[in-house]
Amino acid sequence: MSRIVVLGGAESGVGAAVLAKVKGFDVFLSDKGKIAEHYADTLRQWEIPFEEGQHSEELILNADEVVKSPGIPTAAPMVQKLMQQGTPILSEIEFAGRYDTAKKICITGSNGKTTTTSLIYYLLQQAGLNVGLGGNIGKSYAFQVATEHFDYYVLEISSFQLDNVYDFRPDIAIITNITPDHLDRYNYNMEEYVKAKFRITRNLRPEDCFIFDSDDAITIDHLNKIIIQAKMLPFTQKGKVSQGAYLDGEKIVVKYEESESEIYLKELALGGKHNIYNSMAAALAAKAVDIDDEVIRGSLSTFEPVEHRLEPVLSIKDVLYINDSKATNVDSAWYALECQTKPVVWIVGGKDKGNDYSVLDELVREKVKAIVCLGVDNAKIHDHFEGIVGADRMVDTQSAEAAVKAASRLATAGDVVLLSPCCASFDLFNSYEDRGEQFKNAVRNL
Repeated sequence: MSRIVVLGGAESGVGAAVLAKVKGFDVFLSDKGKIAEHYADTLRQWEIPFEEGQHSEELILNADEVVKSPGIPTAAPMVQKLMQQGTPILSEIEFAGRYDTAKKICITGSNGKTTTTSLIYYLLQQAGLNVGLGGNIGKSYAFQVATEHFDYYVLEISSFQLDNVYDFRPDIAIITNITPDHLDRYNYNMEEYVKAKFRITRNLRPEDCFIFDSDDAITIDHLNKIIIQAKMLPFTQKGKVSQGAYLDGEKIVVKYEESESEIYLKELALGGKHNIYNSMAAALAAKAVDIDDEVIRGSLSTFEPVEHRLEPVLSIKDVLYINDSKATNVDSAWYALECQTKPVVWIVGGKDKGNDYSVLDELVREKVKAIVCLGVDNAKIHDHFEGIVGADRMVDTQSAEAAVKAASRLATAGDVVLLSPCCASFDLFNSYEDRGEQFKNAVRNL
C-alpha cells in the first residue's frame, strides 16, 4: 500500500487526506502549527492519523508521495529534506485531478479571480448544470472529489496551488491578469511568478480553451514566448477580436466559433471597468460550455457581489461603507479606487508585501480626501501619501473598530468609506475574511 503524507491541516490538506483515505492509501497528516478543531474532527471522523505542533521526520520522510498545502513555502526545511531525497511533492489540485473526470474551468490571476470564478459558477448553476465550486474558494476540491459527484468544476487556483501541478489539465483555463503580488514567495522575481501562473496552461490540448486579457502587457509578453495548443479566446476593452470578447461602445460583444452575442453594460450587476473584464471572461467560459445567450445575459445582470470584494455594507448619515478586505495588493486597491465616483476616506494598511504605492498616486490625488491607516507599522504609507493628502488628513489605528470610528469622523454626507487595505492582514487579523468581518461589525455598531 502506497504511503501518502499530507503537510498542512487546513481546508486543502484535510481534503487531500480524506481523498487519499477514500482511495485506499496509507495516509498521515502533519501540521507544524495548531490544527483548527473542526478540521481535527474531520480527520478523526475519517480515522486519519495526524500530528500537530511538529513535523516528525520518521513519519514523513518514508512517504511515497507528499501532498503539500499551498501555504507552505518550498523553502520550509521539511520540504527541502523531501526534495533532497527525491520524494515527489504534489499540490492538492494535482492529486485530486487524478481521480476526477468532470469538465474543469480553472481561473487564476492576480486580481479578479474570485469574482470571475463566482460569476462562472453562478452562470453554470443558472443553466441547470451539476457543478461544484472549489480550489482557493469554498470547499476543498479534493474533499469534493472524495465525497461528491459533479459534471463540472469551477476552480479558483492560486499561483501557490499551481506550483506543484504537473499533469493536471483544465478544459478551460483563464488568466484574468498578472500584476506583481506574492513576490516574497518567488525570490522577488517577477518572471518566476508569471511562470507559476502560466502553469495552468501547460497541458492544454487543441480542443481546450485559453481565455486571457489581451490588454494585460505582462500576460501578452509571456504568451509571445511560449506555444499554447488550445483555442485562444482573448478579451479586451481596447480593440476588436475575431474570437473572444470586446467592448463596442456601451456593449460587450462575445464571439465563440460561429456564435455571436451582445451584452449591454447597463445590464451588468457589477460596476467598474475591472468588472467588465471579469464579465467578459465569464461570458466566454459560458459560451465555451454551450450555455444559452439568454441565461448568460440574465446571470450577469442578477449576480450578487462576492463577500469582502467591493461589498457595500451600510449607508450611515449618507456615508456609504464598503468592505474590500480582499484587496491585499496594490493592483486590487487601484481597481477599488478607480470605480469610486464620490470622495473617499480610505482605510489602508497591514502587512506590506513589498508594495510600490506610486501607481496609486494619481487616483489618491483625484479621489481620496483622508487616509486611515490600519496596521502595526504604517510608516511606509505615511511617507508615501502625506505629500498628497496632507499629514493632518492621516490617522493611525490598530483595530477595525478604531479605524471605522476614525473614518466616520473624517467623512461627511455624500462620501464613501472604503476599506481596501492594499496589504496582507496577518499583522492584526487572522485572515482577510476576519478583517472584513470585524470591519462590517464595527460599521454596524457605529
